[in-house]
Amino acid sequence: MDKKINGNAKICENRQSEDLESGKAAVGEESSRESATRHKSLKTRPVRVLIRRILVMTAIVAVLVALSAVVCFFLGWKCLVQLILVAIVAYLAAGKWRWFYVALMTAPRDIKALYKYLRLLIQIKSWQREDVTLADIFRRNVKRHPNKACILFEDQEWSFAQLEEYSNKVANVFKSHGYKKGDVVALFLENRPEFIALWLGLSKLGVITPLINTNQRLDSLVHSITIAGSQAVIFGSDLSDAIIDVFEKIEAKVTFYQLCITDKSNVDQRFRDLRQLINDAPPTPPSISEKLHHHDRLVYIYTSGTTGLPKAAVISSSRYIFIAAAIHWLSGFKSSDCFYTPLPLYHTAGGCMSVGQMLIYGATLVIRKKFSASAYFPDCEKYKCTIAQYIGEMCRYILAVPPKPSDTQHHLRMIYGNGLRPQIWCEFVERFKIPKVAEFYGATEGNANIVNVDNTVGAIGFVSRIIPSVYPISIIKVDPQTGEPIRNAHGLCVPCKPNEPGVFIGKIIPNNPSRAFLGYVDEEASKKKVVTDVFHRGDKAFLSGDILVADEFGYLFFKDRTGDTFRWKGENVSTSEVEAVLSNVISYKDVVVYGVEIRGVEGRAGMAAIFDPEGTVDLAQLAEGTKKALPFYARPIFIRILKKLDMTGTYKLKKNDLQKEGFDVSKISDDIYYLDSKGTYSLVTPEVYQQINDGIIRV
Repeated sequence: MDKKINGNAKICENRQSEDLESGKAAVGEESSRESATRHKSLKTRPVRVLIRRILVMTAIVAVLVALSAVVCFFLGWKCLVQLILVAIVAYLAAGKWRWFYVALMTAPRDIKALYKYLRLLIQIKSWQREDVTLADIFRRNVKRHPNKACILFEDQEWSFAQLEEYSNKVANVFKSHGYKKGDVVALFLENRPEFIALWLGLSKLGVITPLINTNQRLDSLVHSITIAGSQAVIFGSDLSDAIIDVFEKIEAKVTFYQLCITDKSNVDQRFRDLRQLINDAPPTPPSISEKLHHHDRLVYIYTSGTTGLPKAAVISSSRYIFIAAAIHWLSGFKSSDCFYTPLPLYHTAGGCMSVGQMLIYGATLVIRKKFSASAYFPDCEKYKCTIAQYIGEMCRYILAVPPKPSDTQHHLRMIYGNGLRPQIWCEFVERFKIPKVAEFYGATEGNANIVNVDNTVGAIGFVSRIIPSVYPISIIKVDPQTGEPIRNAHGLCVPCKPNEPGVFIGKIIPNNPSRAFLGYVDEEASKKKVVTDVFHRGDKAFLSGDILVADEFGYLFFKDRTGDTFRWKGENVSTSEVEAVLSNVISYKDVVVYGVEIRGVEGRAGMAAIFDPEGTVDLAQLAEGTKKALPFYARPIFIRILKKLDMTGTYKLKKNDLQKEGFDVSKISDDIYYLDSKGTYSLVTPEVYQQINDGIIRV
């Protein structure tokens, strides 16, 4: 374990020194990487094509064996050996030797991952044949260890038997109120054990539960409730004000159930007292007339994008099980692990991946009402957690907490999550002594999910260079501005070469639940995420919208979102990579980068909005830091110092509104600065704003 940490530390040290020497931050390096590679592109092939090629290769081998026998018979074995050696030398001289080197280096990784993937598929197929639901699988864990700790929350400890009984009570309440399979009951509740018990209980009736972001208010809250077709809403008493604000805007047929969080909570007469109803309900499993199936819809999980209203992604029971099972097998989780997640349970990461380890594999789960950077590792120590979950923004906040001895006083054998940027990966691992990082990639609504299985720094997963068609994913070329796939002369998509950025896709196989695309409740929104005629006429794939790059060995690295890349000075600028650099320079403060228009100027100028209510950002240091770390075209032209913060549920600043406001100081109360001709940031006044747009001040 120590060797692994030390090995990663060396890799980190080397990468950091390379960045300093080159003066780059992984921005604008595409051209140099393109010229350094000449390898065959990654392709996703149908099974029939793969079988055909295997048959052709078998025939070729048979012919070669026959020819070798003839040569050996007439000319002798020495002559045969000489001919084979000549053929090998000629093959290597033609530059084909590199494939053998890559295959040799990646074979252990591929074999290990393939073994885990096969075990995953065997288990998934078994559950499909049994036609079990998520509640069925959980019930088996209850029978195995009814008294084992199931959920730990603050000073509460729920056993598996307690969660089963509570969820049965929930099912019996809503059954008595007439709810049945296919009905929709939304859940608007902060993290607590009842959150899981409520939607699990509803699933025992076949009721679908939209999991609503607790940060939603007014119009966005109304939209989230109505777009899912909710017939009822369950909400916590601590969110009653948000419900009262939208009560008149929601159709009268929607029934509201208030769950009192504390004994002091009062129930409005317009709402039903769910706590009392649950207390009076029987704890036995509900008897239902309709059969529940493995592929039935389970929950709706809303995407938390930085633009537009939330979209409700469909998660079936089979999809939920596959997501949780995939991360379990590929990351190396155990049923004996204790998982810590401070993430909101209304999202896939916390509510499916971590909760799924408890429901499906019988692990213990530690949840927290709200994330706290200072409490992250103390919590892990308090509850003796062995695996902790993260998202990248959390890691940045945790790093910003002053070091203390308790940083390394934990029992963690692994952290897992997504979005841990390479720029802080090494520092995080070294400071907190993390043995393994299992970085994963996946979209809530998508079918393209991958995991970093071997602790490779910065990677979000890999594709095999030996047998790339085993897992049907790929990277295709797209227009960096529109995100539209680039087509060849035959009208098909163009696969990216190694080290060439493109959009990540997952091939859609409708009859395979792990490869199906369930999309959103809104069918029109679903159609926009599907690309047709990918590598063959008529085939389809899920278009993730994320820009990834695969290196020579098949390791995948996240670059940006399509549409977040903007063009300035004739170069493409990745907002994600610039944000990572700025975050390091300004001591991990919240920052978002976007492109803004200047009248009469081609392209978009880079602008960075930094949350700094105390005014501690040193603009001179910022200018110097970006000059050292970024090429000239990627340095932010404008800096906006935010006094207020508006974030998504995954701790991301909302970019769309900021981009619309641009750098017009007449519409913004925040201070805005521009990069002047001296290389320093100066205040933008109304006069300066006008001079920039008139071309008097050139940026």
